[in-house]
Amino acid sequence: MQQQKSLTEWLDFLGQADIPVLKYTARELDRLRTDDAQLNARRVADVVTDDPLMTVKLLRAMQTRKHRNQQYELVDVKQTLLMMGLDTFFREVPAIPLAEDVLHAHPAALTQLLHTARRAQRSSHYAFDWALRLHDLHAEEVLVSALLTHVAEMLMWCFNPEAMLVIRKLQGADPTLRSADAQRLVLGFSGMELQRQLTLEWQLPALLANLTDPAQARSTRVRNVMLAVNLARHSAHGWHDAALPDDYSQIAELLHLDENKVMALVQTGSAAG
Repeated sequence: MQQQKSLTEWLDFLGQADIPVLKYTARELDRLRTDDAQLNARRVADVVTDDPLMTVKLLRAMQTRKHRNQQYELVDVKQTLLMMGLDTFFREVPAIPLAEDVLHAHPAALTQLLHTARRAQRSSHYAFDWALRLHDLHAEEVLVSALLTHVAEMLMWCFNPEAMLVIRKLQGADPTLRSADAQRLVLGFSGMELQRQLTLEWQLPALLANLTDPAQARSTRVRNVMLAVNLARHSAHGWHDAALPDDYSQIAELLHLDENKVMALVQTGSAAG
């Protein structure tokens, strides 16, 4: 395995990198582009926000186009597409390269990337549903923040697969080894440190930065995202994980619902698919 870049070097590299997207995303966008009856900002936004890599690719592209006097955040993908224009989007933010091609020689890393992306999709669906139930006026920011909570990890799977597989092997050999400790052993920094710096440098939603701020831990929106992320992780292999009862209890407190109602909601609702 080659010598690892420092955190600063990775930030510089990722700042210039062409972020890959999932093959499914590219296929769906191409289908919409050639179907005038289906092509609109809402449908394109639905495809984009089903792929954390395509979402961050779009937000980064829009940040580079943003006028210097424009102060507000770009967190609503549909509004971002309307501001950019669909023709410009397809021309300037093409759905290439494909993650499946980038990781062609690393099938195990591709599997891990796809699993992480799937958890991100599920957590964003949960968080958005709960934001609507809580009458959050900025539910789109909640959705995007849940979707991008582990975007640094996904980028490292794309661009540093060998090191990420070493980290997985270390944790497999020692279940007590914390992820952050394994990451520091191999990379020299934790995934959370990379995530925090990317959030700041790429001007991603402020809610993403709040997720790592202890002072924000009890805010409704932070709790929403973190509980959605936890639920997606704990339920990734079925509904028998020992951590799920605690998740149900905390979600019930968040939504002011009975725990049995929460169980039914997340296991049979639209977000559980």
